[in-house]
Amino acid sequence: MMMPIDPSKKLSFRRCISDGDLIIVYERHDTMKAVKVSESSTLQNRFGVFKHSDWIGKPFGSKVFSSKGGFVYLLAPTPELWTLVLSHRTQILYIADISFVVMYLEIVPGCLVLESGTGSGSLTTSLARAVAPTGHVYTFDFHEQRAVSAREDFDRTGLSSLVTVGVRDIQGEGFPEDFTGVVDSVFLDLPQPWLAIPSAGKMLKQDGVLCSFSPCIEQVQRSSETLGGSHFTDIRTFEVLLRTYEVREGKMESCQGDEGSSFGSLPCKRRQSSNEGSNWQENLSSPMIIARPSVEARGHTGYLTFARRKCAA
Repeated sequence: MMMPIDPSKKLSFRRCISDGDLIIVYERHDTMKAVKVSESSTLQNRFGVFKHSDWIGKPFGSKVFSSKGGFVYLLAPTPELWTLVLSHRTQILYIADISFVVMYLEIVPGCLVLESGTGSGSLTTSLARAVAPTGHVYTFDFHEQRAVSAREDFDRTGLSSLVTVGVRDIQGEGFPEDFTGVVDSVFLDLPQPWLAIPSAGKMLKQDGVLCSFSPCIEQVQRSSETLGGSHFTDIRTFEVLLRTYEVREGKMESCQGDEGSSFGSLPCKRRQSSNEGSNWQENLSSPMIIARPSVEARGHTGYLTFARRKCAA
């Protein structure tokens, strides 16, 4: 079942950038884009004009300048960054859910993983890195054009030797019988996952783990009922909520400062002596590192339901 890995396509970014490579151009913390390097092409943005020919031969992570002094960073298309720049053909999983899924599915190098609901391929990319270099991910989508687009993306990111994309209605047909009893982990992202659970149970090895991602609690309830009546145990559901912080350099406002300050004012708790006051004002005027919760934090994305295939008595 395992497919041989082509050494020339191994998942590594320790080499230098070459003509034809896919890279992530980092303009600022909220602006990144995927670019295919072509020696005769240029990139034009608010920071100037950048020649691709100047990028070739530089290591990933390099800072490059435009003719007018602006700069960008040239980053490797890691699964984390690819999740942020890929084309959203469907709703995708983000880093918080993805990392939780990879851990709770117990995916390690050499694992064989089945996925139904390829979608935009966000999770698939991380699954491929987790099973590399000797494992494999078989992912299925009922929508043929989505499957074709995902296959093209995996080829662009160098994952085609780790991922096989198939067109199949898993809810109606189940997983291919070829995988019966040999799969380490199964991931379902389907509107009616309970229809695919019996087939997933047949595919899993004893003690293998299944995960189902559902946006609605009603889906979780019905899936859990099916899992409880099948060959599964240790059924758990999680909701992952991530709170991010913005860390920037700025100046703290005094107690009588502008109430509209984006970082707020610093409260006064006691009277200060004249010396303390002068030192205090001097500190206020000096730049300092300030952290605050991000105003664009994501809320609910979905529920993750996990279950383990029972071992034979």
